[in-house]
Amino acid sequence: MIYQQTLAYIYSQLPMFSRIGASAFKADLNNTILLCEYLGNPQTKFRSVHVAGTNGKGSTSHMLAAIFQSAGYKTGLYTSPHLKDFRERIKVDGEMIPENYVVDFITRLKPLIEEASPSFFEITVAMAFEYFVQQQVDIAIIEVGLGGRLDSTNIITPELSIITNISWDHMNMLGDTLEMIAAEKAGIIKPGIPVIIGDHQPAVAKVFEEKASRENAAIYFASEQRFVADWKFEHRMLIAEVTLSHTDEKAFYPLDLTGIYQTKNLVTVLEAVKLLQLSGWVIPDSTVHHALQHVKKLTGLHGRWETIHEHPRVILDVGHNEDGIKAIADQLELTTYHHLRIVIGMVKDKEVDKVLSYLPKTATYYFTKAQIPRALPEDELLEKGKAAGMEGQSYPDVNTALKTALSHADKDDVILVCGSVFVVGEVGPLTGLING
Repeated sequence: MIYQQTLAYIYSQLPMFSRIGASAFKADLNNTILLCEYLGNPQTKFRSVHVAGTNGKGSTSHMLAAIFQSAGYKTGLYTSPHLKDFRERIKVDGEMIPENYVVDFITRLKPLIEEASPSFFEITVAMAFEYFVQQQVDIAIIEVGLGGRLDSTNIITPELSIITNISWDHMNMLGDTLEMIAAEKAGIIKPGIPVIIGDHQPAVAKVFEEKASRENAAIYFASEQRFVADWKFEHRMLIAEVTLSHTDEKAFYPLDLTGIYQTKNLVTVLEAVKLLQLSGWVIPDSTVHHALQHVKKLTGLHGRWETIHEHPRVILDVGHNEDGIKAIADQLELTTYHHLRIVIGMVKDKEVDKVLSYLPKTATYYFTKAQIPRALPEDELLEKGKAAGMEGQSYPDVNTALKTALSHADKDDVILVCGSVFVVGEVGPLTGLING
C-alpha cells in the first residue's frame, strides 16, 4: 500500500506530460539541476550514452542496453513512457527499480518537491540518476523524453550521443518545421562528444553538421556507413543482411524485434557499437549477435510490432505519429491475413487526420481512447475516421474494443492495436477478453 500511495502522490501532485500534455513540460533545466544538486549531482558519477530522435529512440536504447548487458557490463536503462508499470522507466540489467527505492526516494525529496514543484519527468530523471549511482552501473543508456535541448536528461555528459531521425511530432513545443525540430534535438550534442545521426535526411543534415562543428564534436551518419540490403522472417526472427557501404562486406543479424522499421535502428546501433569499441568498450561481435536475438528477454521491451496471440493474431505497436504509422502501414502490406481489424486510440495533440490517412481503408476499425485526459474522445476519433473513409464503431476503452474485435474475428484475421503508447499500455490479459 505504501508504494501505491507513493505512486498516487507523484501521479496526482506532479505535472505529468502523458496525462495533461504540453502544460507539464518545463522549458528549462532549472528544476532538474536543483534536484540533482540536492542529491550530490549523480549525473556526474556514471558513464552514459544519450539517445534522442522522433522515432526509434526507445528500441535503439533497449538494443544498446541488451548489448552492454550481454558484454558483461552492469547496465542502467532509463526510458519513457512506461506501458504497464512505472518502474519500467528505470532498470539495471533488465530488472526494474525496487518499489521500496521509489518510496524512499519520494519520501526523502518530498520537502523539496513541495517547495520547487518539479514535473513528474524531472523527478523520475533524478530518481534514475541516483539509482544508477547507488547500483554502481558501468554504463547507462539514457533515452531523451521530448526534444533534447531542454529535456531533463540533458544534464549528462555522455560517451556518445545518438539522434535516430527527425519527423513531425510535438510541433506545439519543438517547432513547426523539420529544421526547428532538428535544432531542438541537436541540443544534446556536447563539446567534444561524438554524435551519431541514424538517418541522413537532406532537409536537416546541415542543422546537425553545423551544431557538431560549433561543439567540435565528430559527427557520423549511420545510414552512410552501412545499409540493410535484404531481410527475411525466419523462426519468429527478423534476419537482416547488413552491408558496409565502403567495402561491400556483409553480415547477418537475427533480431527478436520483428518490425521492418527496426532495420533502421539496427544500422544506428551497429554504428554506435563500432564507435564504442574504438573508444575502449569490450563488445565482441558475437555478443552483439546474441544480444540482438534476445532484446525483449534481456530488457523487457514490449509493444513494438509484438504478437501477443495467434489465431487470430493480435499485434501491439506503440506507433503514434506520422512516421510511426507509416511504418505500421508498410508492415501491414507485408502481413498476410483474412481480414484486418484495427483497434486505435490517439491523443489530442497529434496530427490525427494525417495519421489516419496512412492506414488502410479496407480494415474494420474499433475507435477507442486511453483513460487519460489527453486522450481524444472515441466518438471524435470515429468521426475523423469516417471522414477519412474508414468503417467502424467507437468504444469507451481499449479492452472493450479489443474484446469486440476478438469476438468477430476469424482465426486467420489480424487484430492490430496502435495509435498511442497509452492505448497499448492499457491492453489487459487476453484470456479474460477471449473467455470473458
